Amino acid sequence: QVQLVESGGGSVQAGGSLRLSCAGSRFTSSTYCMGWFRQAPGKEREGVATIDRDGTTRYIGSVKGRFTISQDNAKNSLSLQMNSLRPEDSAMYYCAAGVRQWGLCLFSRTSYNYWGQGTQVTVSS
Repeated sequence: QVQLVESGGGSVQAGGSLRLSCAGSRFTSSTYCMGWFRQAPGKEREGVATIDRDGTTRYIGSVKGRFTISQDNAKNSLSLQMNSLRPEDSAMYYCAAGVRQWGLCLFSRTSYNYWGQGTQVTVSS
């Protein structure tokens, strides 16, 4: 059983930074992928960044160069460093743990079977 708890959300002005953390995350024999997802009001939950237990990272295009995902297995902690934040980054952010799809850590929600409760990020212009 994997229990995930996010923290670090808040309100920030455009151009600012936040660092999200997810306690309880660790790679196990059944969880090869960790990821951050977000959901804005009225929109589908979308994958933002993933990290494989081999260290491979993936990002959606809109956050490349601005967000960095990292996993510290010794501390059972997943992080998302978010820089140059934009109003369109505002959403509830969730961490998740799951399995590879076709050998890769992709952004399909169905590949992730453990989820945190979310932390709110609000970016004002």
